Amino acid sequence: MIKAENLLKKFGNTVAVDIPELSIREGEIWGLVGNNGAGKTTFLRLMVDLLKPDTGRILSKSIPVYQSEHWKSYTGSFIDNNFLIEFLTPLEYFKFISRIYEMGRNDLYEKLESYDHFLNIKTPESSKYIRQLSSGEKHKVGVIGALLSDPEVLILDEPFNFLDPSSQIILKKILGSGSRNKTRTLILSSHNLNHISDICTRVALMEKGKIIKDFQNNRESMSEIEDYFRYQTDKS
Repeated sequence: MIKAENLLKKFGNTVAVDIPELSIREGEIWGLVGNNGAGKTTFLRLMVDLLKPDTGRILSKSIPVYQSEHWKSYTGSFIDNNFLIEFLTPLEYFKFISRIYEMGRNDLYEKLESYDHFLNIKTPESSKYIRQLSSGEKHKVGVIGALLSDPEVLILDEPFNFLDPSSQIILKKILGSGSRNKTRTLILSSHNLNHISDICTRVALMEKGKIIKDFQNNRESMSEIEDYFRYQTDKS
């Protein structure tokens, strides 16, 4: 469903992403892990055409993402707060997204009701502008915005950042419920190996822009990834 071919992105002399070949199949829950500066966010930005590769391409359903906007109709994403419109309230922001996807009012409110346990838009807090919200509440708004259209492909960068433990547990259930039945391809990055282990069917390890390991998620593979980070810690 998603493919990278001869993908290279540099910033000056620094190689941010260097992936000769990668395929993410429909219905997979693909987790990307790596230390800061590994290239995870850059790779996700390339996936949603926020950055142009120096060479190579990313294909979604066999079509390069930078040659067509076809992928936008079935892809939801939240990379960072730049995706938000901070002079809107959360509800105004969700209404804006619903108009893009031509969702009816009833469909929108039904969808928001299903996420009420994650972000209750009926609280006094929700009447604030997004810019006035805490980092955690902003993050929830961004994640729900990405989920609103029930996308076939969902791309999230560090979706558990800024969330309290209860919200992290709820989000894991939300993400798992839409993906385990093979109706959604989920691509996410995280520094938290426990969350990746709990959710993902496949885990990739990135270092200096390269995918150095790509496993099916099982006890042995996660142990190998933990050993990698333990070794990095010991070296420092």
